[in-house]
Amino acid sequence: MSNKIFGLSDLTNSIFNTLSVTNTSDTLSLGQSKMRECLILIDGLGQDAVDKYGDQFEIFSDIKQVNNLSANFPSTTATSLSTLGTGVLPGVHGMLGYTVRVPRSNNRLLNALKWDERVDPVMWQKVPTLFERASQDGVAVTHVAAKRYEGSGFTQAALRGAKYVGANGIDEMVLAVSQGLKPQPSFVYTYLNTLDSAGHSDGVGSDKWLTALQQVCEFISKVKGSVPAGSRVWITSDHGMVNSTSQIILGQDNDLLDNVTLIGGEPRARHIYIKPGAENETIALWQEQLSGKAQVLSKQDAITSGLFGDVVSEDSFERMGDLIAIALDDLILIDPARVREESSMVGHHGGVTKTEVAIPLLLG
Repeated sequence: MSNKIFGLSDLTNSIFNTLSVTNTSDTLSLGQSKMRECLILIDGLGQDAVDKYGDQFEIFSDIKQVNNLSANFPSTTATSLSTLGTGVLPGVHGMLGYTVRVPRSNNRLLNALKWDERVDPVMWQKVPTLFERASQDGVAVTHVAAKRYEGSGFTQAALRGAKYVGANGIDEMVLAVSQGLKPQPSFVYTYLNTLDSAGHSDGVGSDKWLTALQQVCEFISKVKGSVPAGSRVWITSDHGMVNSTSQIILGQDNDLLDNVTLIGGEPRARHIYIKPGAENETIALWQEQLSGKAQVLSKQDAITSGLFGDVVSEDSFERMGDLIAIALDDLILIDPARVREESSMVGHHGGVTKTEVAIPLLLG
């Protein structure tokens, strides 16, 4: 395989291409399918975690590493799952982070995972999903995840088009996956967030995190053992995670919030919105004060560098911060209105370190 860096858009385009969905390409060379494909997304399972802890769990010797993938910026769930669901990069689908400003909204933030009933999900994310396209081409598409995600704004925006089966326990999920794979051709996407949750609260490698990884391994093993013959079970993730030991509270003992009207993004990947006319001086201030600690880009530099992909839609342009700040090493940039929530989390993601962006593609 070439040295090209592949991502989640390549993965879902490739899987759906093996199911004969039109206008897709098997860029990962996944090869011939028996027309039953399952994709397990383990939130927060970076390649670094597999490398460090995989040998403690038998399942990782039973499944094959097929490729190394890379999460697009920001390396966060809302963006990565939108890329997976649409098969296009963030600059096109417009899901640019955990929180971004709603244009023409009097400075309102949209939290992509909690949503806002004033925002129409299909108007916000207009690209037809691969799930919709595959369904139209005769593939039975099923989405198996916790009941609370069904009908959410985020699910409608990024993952619409599948038959949603809400299942809260591992055994219930396994049964739903195996049933979803009975037709041919069929595709089942299933999502588990317990590892990410443990990483945020206690950190990667903690007892709570290792217990969650054991549950993940049990889930993968049970899915592998229950799917119809000939099914392929792919396992990947949306991002890795770093355990933070250093922080800067924006505006506390620094003047980083001078001329700032709104703080978006998350602690490793900030969208900063600036008072009109003060952009240049504010960006220069951030670059000076955060030199060596964070990569600070103007909106135009972020676009020119391809940070969100080669193409940036008008919608994405309007939502993007005037300044993008990407924390380096294990630093977090804390919103002063959310000090308790953000500083209490051990594990973080969103940035561009290898630990955050390198994700595995495994075949069960």
